[in-house]
Parts: sequence; C-alpha cells; structure tokens
Amino acid sequence: MPFFKAFIPLVLVILVLLILAFNIKVVQQSRAYVVERLGAFHSVWGVGIHFKIPFIERVAKAVSLKEQVVDFDPQPVITKDNVTMQIDTVIYFQITDPKLYTYGVEHPMSAIENLTATTLRNIIGELELDQTLTSRDIINSKMRSLLDEATDPWGIKVNRVELKNIMPPKDIQESMEKQMRAERERREAILQAEGQKQSQILVAEGEKQSAILKAEAAKEAAIKKAEGEKAARIMAAEAEAQAILQVQQATAQALKLLNEAAPTDQVVKLKALDAFAKAADGKATKLIIPSEIQGLAGLAASAKELLTDAEKNGK
Repeated sequence: MPFFKAFIPLVLVILVLLILAFNIKVVQQSRAYVVERLGAFHSVWGVGIHFKIPFIERVAKAVSLKEQVVDFDPQPVITKDNVTMQIDTVIYFQITDPKLYTYGVEHPMSAIENLTATTLRNIIGELELDQTLTSRDIINSKMRSLLDEATDPWGIKVNRVELKNIMPPKDIQESMEKQMRAERERREAILQAEGQKQSQILVAEGEKQSAILKAEAAKEAAIKKAEGEKAARIMAAEAEAQAILQVQQATAQALKLLNEAAPTDQVVKLKALDAFAKAADGKATKLIIPSEIQGLAGLAASAKELLTDAEKNGK
C-alpha cells in the first residue's frame, strides 16, 4: 500500500505534464490556427506559442497563408460559333481570412473548381473561336475579377488566373495548322521578294556609285591634263619670252660695246652687210639694198677677185 500511495502522485504529475505538452501549440510563420471553445469559434492564433485549454478548446483547422496554386483538369466549353473545345486553367489564390475559409464553404477547393468551370463557360460562350484563341489576356483578367469577387465571402483572394491550354477539335486544329502553314509560306515568299528587291536596289546603287566614281575620275583626269597643258604652254611662253629678253639684252650690250668702241663708217657698213645676209636667208623674195651696202658689196667683190689671183700666182 505505501508503494501505491507514493506511485499515484508520480503518475498524476506525469499525466499533468503530458496534458500540458499536448496542449502547448507553436504556430509557425505563414500559418494560422482556427480555435473553437466548446464547439464554437473562439479565436485565430497567429505566429507564436499558445496554450489550449484541455477538453474545452480545440484547433478546428490549421490554415496556410501562403499563395497556393491549383491546376484544374480540362473543361469542355462551347464558343459562340458552336465549337466545342477543352480548356484547362491554373488558379493562384491566397487565404486572407482563416475564419471565413473554415466556416464559409464546406469544401473550398471543390467549390473553386466548380466556380471556375462555370465562369469559364460563361465567358467563352460570348466569344467566337478566333477571339478565344487570341484573347487569352482578356479572358484571364475577366475570370480573375469574377472569381475574386465570388470567393471573397470564403476568405479567399484570387491573385491570378491562367488559361493553360486551349484545345480545339482535331479537324479544326488541322485546318488551323494548314492556315498557319500557308501564312508562313506567304510571309516567306514576301521576305524573299523583299530580299531580291533590296538586292537589286543595292546592285543598282553600286553601279550608280561606280559610274559616278568613273565620271569623277575622268573629270579629274581631264582637269589634270588641261592644267598640265596649260602649265606647259605657260612654261614655253615664259621660256620664249626669256629667250627674246636675253637676245634683246645681248643686242643692247653689243650696241653698247660698239658705241663705246667708236666704230668707223666701214665697220658700220660691214655690220649692215651681215644683217642683210641674215635677212637674205629668210623667205623674202624681194630685197631693197641700200646704196651704202651696194658700194660695200662691190668692194668686197673686188677684194675677193684679188685674193683669187694671188692664190693662182702662188701656185
């Protein structure tokens, strides 16, 4: 009996410690606990350490406050022009109110999926096939706005909606592929034509520039040639003028020396005869001989005869 009396307090202490350990809760970052007291909502625990009253309080739901991503399976939708296609969507959402998320709707993910499918059908039903394929951003924006408004009472904020895949029927896909292939071929032909046009333009520009350069070179050569001929003529004229000047200077010098030597009348006549001889060497067909030179010429002829006779006698 004494042993049992000593053992009972120890068991009670261990039991109390276990109860305390199981009722101390540590809430981590980006999480929240929804706590109920006697079956009714009591509070939302944030980050930190908390103590739950045993048998009176309980954690009804542990909620993640991080942004979450849900990828829903493809949903069949019908466009305005009666084309059935499969579209799968991706929803990015975040829980902003743990209490509303816990008590607002029974199965939040199932509710969001059904709401997404309904909203998508309503939006696509107002668009034709071509608009659906080319208006993803508009569809995403409309869906995000409608879903965010609808899920607000559930404590959920829809941050972004993306149409992951749009899959038209097979025959329409084949038709679209043919159309895209024809469009690519048309663009390729246009690009080739533009390339050939640009090539011809470049060739023409090159030939034009070549002709311009040749014309400029010919013009420059002609200018250089004309300038050379002009310079040659100028140099010839200058040389001729220099020669005439030198002859005139020599003649003037000779006359100066002749005057300084006081020549006799016979010397002057001899000079005149020499000048007459030079004039006779020209192309003149008629010469007028002064009387003084005629007499001097006769004297010269007599002197020549005497010299001839003397040479004969000596022989």
